[in-house]
Amino acid sequence: MPRRRSAWFYIGIITGSLAAVCLLITLMVWGTMRSIGGDGKGLGLGSDTIAVIDITGVILSPETVDSQLRKFGDDSSVKAIILHINSPGGGAAASQEIYHEVLRVRQEKHKKIIASIESVGASGAYYIASGCDRIYANDASVVGSIGVIMEWTNYGDLMRWAKLKNVIIHAGELKDAGDPSRDMTPKEQAYFQSLVDNMYTQFVHDVATGRHSSDEKIRPLATGQVWTGQQSLPLGLIDKVGGYRLALLETAREVGISGEPSVVRPAKAKRGLLALLADDGEDLFPNPSQLLNQAPGFYFMWK
Repeated sequence: MPRRRSAWFYIGIITGSLAAVCLLITLMVWGTMRSIGGDGKGLGLGSDTIAVIDITGVILSPETVDSQLRKFGDDSSVKAIILHINSPGGGAAASQEIYHEVLRVRQEKHKKIIASIESVGASGAYYIASGCDRIYANDASVVGSIGVIMEWTNYGDLMRWAKLKNVIIHAGELKDAGDPSRDMTPKEQAYFQSLVDNMYTQFVHDVATGRHSSDEKIRPLATGQVWTGQQSLPLGLIDKVGGYRLALLETAREVGISGEPSVVRPAKAKRGLLALLADDGEDLFPNPSQLLNQAPGFYFMWK
């Protein structure tokens, strides 16, 4: 005859199953809170927090920073936003778009946005910082580089060596201007210079607006050169010499937060093994042919 199991056996199975379900639900809720509020804060459940957005490396797209600005701008528990900057700049349009989003959040949401420059806050990164209420930089930080650069790689000699010819059919005299397989004509040179000059004028004007100055005062500083944080203060490019910690504590006091402020950061996007296997591998192994398919680019970037 089969042995009958006791009631405690079934009670143990039920209890274990319930514990596993509760653990799974807890993990799901915790993951959701992290994805929404970075470290679990900034969900509207707490109060008196300072949001910190990191702007690091070359700025290629405004999408991530703009979405973070919008999220923290709409969060009533976030009293101020600090842009923690360590970037040489990047794409002209991308930098400009983030600058205008900073102004929009400040004006429409009535929320303070402070820039704290770590090692580098140059060109497009400084463009963004100039739209903030205040700029902090360390003594040895690199600041400035107000200017525009346009560049591409001319591989005409390589094509001639390989006995290759670039065939282009176009309508419009300047349609193929910037063709990297040949040298520019004088008219193309003047054409591109006019575009760069126009972007330069926009850069100078927006920095002047953000710094509550005038184009005439900013233009002598817009030579493309950089200064240290210590040199930048008397030039009016920054407001205070100091690091991230000083910017955090002074911003907290200014918005009425006493004591140590709570800090919320955006959740970091994590790519698992499944995502890496599912994509086409371009991020890991770029196609060499793409190196020959680069259009001329306009950059607010210090090099």
